[in-house]
Amino acid sequence: MEHISKWREYQKEIADDDYFYERSCIRQSFFPGSEAAFLKILREELGKNIVDDPNTHTCTGIGYHSDVVPFDTTQAVCARLFSLMNNAGLKHYVPSCVTSFGVFTEVVETWKHFPDELEKTRDNLRKATGREFEMPENIAHPSDIIYKFRKELKARMKYQLVNCHTGEPLRVVEHVGCHYGKIFKEKAVGGAEFPQVLAGMITEWGGQVVDYPERRHCCGFGFRNYIVQANRGYSVANTKKKFESMEPYKPDFIVANCPGCAMFMDRWQYTIAELEGKTYGNDGHGIPVLTYEEMAGMLLGYNPWDLGMQMHQVQVESLLDKIGIDYDPADKYVGKSGRFLGEPEKPDVLKV
Repeated sequence: MEHISKWREYQKEIADDDYFYERSCIRQSFFPGSEAAFLKILREELGKNIVDDPNTHTCTGIGYHSDVVPFDTTQAVCARLFSLMNNAGLKHYVPSCVTSFGVFTEVVETWKHFPDELEKTRDNLRKATGREFEMPENIAHPSDIIYKFRKELKARMKYQLVNCHTGEPLRVVEHVGCHYGKIFKEKAVGGAEFPQVLAGMITEWGGQVVDYPERRHCCGFGFRNYIVQANRGYSVANTKKKFESMEPYKPDFIVANCPGCAMFMDRWQYTIAELEGKTYGNDGHGIPVLTYEEMAGMLLGYNPWDLGMQMHQVQVESLLDKIGIDYDPADKYVGKSGRFLGEPEKPDVLKV
């Protein structure tokens, strides 16, 4: 029974309903369909109440972790976002970005342990904006919520993570963002050692989780490793290490719960192909990289182009075909207006 008791320590409280959603400052550029898909899934598939306030803004996470924004400023910015949640009459905060999740958790934990910082932040926010705020009762990342309701969603899905031609489970690499489970491990489902937030979705929806040596290795973003141009070699080298490690296991795709992780593991495949002529998928193709909302959405039968999957550097048609998902190739680059937007140039090495 000891192991059962120990496993309980790796669980977390995830609110059932009435969420305040804070969009990410970067993933709306990288994967613009994912946040819209999350809202649709919660409202239309699960019948949940979630507020998407247009007055939200960055948590300062990238600037904070790059030593550009001081912590006092970050605390005040987070406090303003909490005041918007309070104005909406809600107590459950849901930050879209893993970095935001880490920042809000750090700020709230700071206030709990150092009440003087909380009072200073209240005073700073009051002077700057005239606002007051109360801390949230629950902070959950959107991937926590999709994980929590994974069984309910499975009952509504049109597809599974199964190769429709062979009947075999798809082999899936899950990548959990460092700022989700490695800063405050008790705030992650399964902690830093055994995170279940993505693995639980994969297995519930018919797939097989790929275990490989660098499974918990950083995606390579590292903030200053990328933001400072001279350091970008460190970033791509980190990501390459992951690809080299997972390649022998022949994954069908990668899924991540962090916008930076998904972006870098997608885009760096193009970069490595151009620099070294190396690709990691079959026949010169890359390994598709999905967000967890894209993974859930495609299994629910959402149009992959409405999900924004055409925004990926590594194209996804091979994955859609394996699952047997119905899609129209002619709609791939058609905008919301119904006009054809034109096709991007094809890379020299990475096949599309």
